[in-house]
Amino acid sequence: MSAKVIDGVTIAATVRAEIEAEVRRLKAERGITPGLATVLVGDDPASATYVRNKRRACAEVGINSFGYELPVTATQDDLLCLLAELSARPDVHGILVQLPLPSHIDARRVLGAIPLHKDVDGFHPVNLGLLGVRGAQVPFAPCTPQACIELLERSGAQISGRRAVVLGRSTIVGLPVALMLLARDATVTICHSKTPNVAQVTRNADILIAAIGRPRFVTADMVKPDAVVIDVGINRVNDPGNPRGFRLVGDVDFDEVQEVAAAITPVPGGVGPMTIAMLLRNTLRAATNQHAGSA
Repeated sequence: MSAKVIDGVTIAATVRAEIEAEVRRLKAERGITPGLATVLVGDDPASATYVRNKRRACAEVGINSFGYELPVTATQDDLLCLLAELSARPDVHGILVQLPLPSHIDARRVLGAIPLHKDVDGFHPVNLGLLGVRGAQVPFAPCTPQACIELLERSGAQISGRRAVVLGRSTIVGLPVALMLLARDATVTICHSKTPNVAQVTRNADILIAAIGRPRFVTADMVKPDAVVIDVGINRVNDPGNPRGFRLVGDVDFDEVQEVAAAITPVPGGVGPMTIAMLLRNTLRAATNQHAGSA
């Protein structure tokens, strides 16, 4: 029997509807409109598309979005000055700097300059660090790891007491999602490029999260029967039959693994839509928290 497909588009639509209702309530009861500032440095087409999608999503749920674009020649000081201005603005509740940044800019310095209470992308070093502190209140977790957890929970997957394997150790996805699974009482293993016998490890996973950026790396023989598989990867592969000349695939061989797993996310249409939904939710939460004493 084929695995249940965890439909990220449908689940994200439900989450967005919840956010839209809360945004309307916040406006009606307290006169507050959440605001998100997006900052794009350079002219990378993929980054521009991601920012455009995020701003459109804001408009759809009633969140104000303020877009700032700097040329690839902008200096680190130029960017830090802009962030200081946005940090001081009361109508900007969240700040997102689109990654990657040009090589001459120190991303860690930039992300550390965003105030914790406006770090809706969850990449400030303190926010990332708090994920590893048991019982700590984390202002904002990174959006893609949040999306993975939300998809697991809303699809009815049990996390507590289960064995989870995360493929990838980046600070954007792999490490934070592992810490979030651990906080929910999963037993977690992280695999990476130096891990020997990866397939032997992944075959023990009740929950498998693939976030390594290698197209169709995870095959059916690497997956435990009835596992839940979350595919974070977005990879372009050549496809002469497609008008664009390529198509998007995940880190998981969907057709193979669907015949083994209990549930699986597709690419596209899985984690991606939920990532944007989590950004919207973080922005709403930031606005609510920043005006908590104004009711």
